Amino acid sequence: MSENVTPYKDSDLGKKEQVTKMFDTISGKYDGLNRVISFGIDVKWRKKVVNIVGKNKPETILDIATGTGDLAINLTRTGAKKITGLDISPGMLEVGKRKVAEKKLEGTIEMVLGDSENLPFDNNTFDAITVAFGVRNFENLEKGLAEILRVLKPGGCFVILETSVPTKTPYKQGYNLYTKYILPLIGKLFSRDRSAYTYLSESASVFPHGEKLNNILTKIGFINVKHHPQTLGVATIYVASK
Repeated sequence: MSENVTPYKDSDLGKKEQVTKMFDTISGKYDGLNRVISFGIDVKWRKKVVNIVGKNKPETILDIATGTGDLAINLTRTGAKKITGLDISPGMLEVGKRKVAEKKLEGTIEMVLGDSENLPFDNNTFDAITVAFGVRNFENLEKGLAEILRVLKPGGCFVILETSVPTKTPYKQGYNLYTKYILPLIGKLFSRDRSAYTYLSESASVFPHGEKLNNILTKIGFINVKHHPQTLGVATIYVASK
């Protein structure tokens, strides 16, 4: 299980409330931050997720921790009739709603305020569920994954895109230097909230990845669990079904 890293170490708020506050604070600059810290490669990773989901020809998709809606918007290429983007941060959702409106996708994409660990949906609702850079923000990882399993239809596809830590030399050392020294400097350029960017790197470093997360998914009840490291292992795509 992952350690309970939080954005604001001196706060009396729980992790869930702290994460909400953090993303509300950086919501206006989040898309730009993603492009910069990943050197734009996050766009390629999302396309891979879309291709994986699209092979299953889903009619209904839930994108959890949808943020500003990047993945939800890309998922329209699967041909799904209904895509629901859910996030706990009102600030991120507002940015996402504007993007959806600009692309005239309101008929396909619905943006919903909600908690990933208490999903406001019936059992067996969605053909596919995705989470991009969100599972490490769950306050209770196993509870959140169990909720996802509950609302996923039997035979449905679950895809996670999440940061991970390279295991091979010299990529591991390079990654550690980048997250410890360079990422905080980039954060300063985007926001005065330095805690947010410290949290992003710290939470990635302690979150279970690879076989460890596979084992948690299997324990929860997912089947056909596989993982695919991306870009020298700095991110990983996990695929599972129900």
